[in-house]
Parts: sequence; structure tokens; C-alpha cells
Amino acid sequence: MMLKVAETRQGAWTVLHVCGELDLVSSPVVRQRVHDAVAAGDRDVVLDLSEVFFCDSSGVGVLVAARRLMRSCQGRLRLILPARGAEEGSHVNRVLSALGVRRLFEVYADALSATDDEARPLSA
Repeated sequence: MMLKVAETRQGAWTVLHVCGELDLVSSPVVRQRVHDAVAAGDRDVVLDLSEVFFCDSSGVGVLVAARRLMRSCQGRLRLILPARGAEEGSHVNRVLSALGVRRLFEVYADALSATDDEARPLSA
């Protein structure tokens, strides 16, 4: 399945909706979209991974690199995993946890909470 990335705005946040498999072939697309957002001056980015059903180490590498990029420009990166998946273990959540990097990310259940500065992230 091809990876699709759609961009929307919610207040000050750029939300990148990622759908499909996040793997060696497709992860450069996500990397480029995050870089494009930063180049356009966006410093608050949400990656909506609720429709990502497969993520390999290349995908995790892109997520970690996106976090590093956002921190280097004093920006913020938040991830969306579905509420049920974040609690019971969606594929992306399981991969991030298995590799020991889940704690690096602020994870939210949906775009509404991810773009709300008052909302608290889900626990790791």
C-alpha cells in the first residue's frame, strides 16, 4: 500500500495525516513533509499516525529525526495514536515502546487534544 500524507491546519499547528505503511520506501516522504513544514516557518507540527498500520525501524528513525529537527528550531512535535491503540497498543505504539523511544514523544488520542495547549499527553 502506498503512503499518503495530507496536511491541514488547526490553529497554530500543522497537522500531517499519515496513512499507510511507514517503512524504508515510504518514510522519506514523511521526512520531506516535516522538513517542508519547517522550511515554511511552521514550528508546531502534529504527525497523525492513527492510520499507519505498519512501521519499521526506518519509520521510527524518521520520527526520531523529526523530533530532533523540531527541537533544534525550538518547535514542538506531537504524535497522534488512536485512543484505543495508545492504551492497548497500536502497531506504531508497540514498535516505539519495543525500541525504547516511546517516552521521547508526546502522544495524544486525536487532533483536537494534540493541538490544545491545555491538554495532557497520554502516558507512555
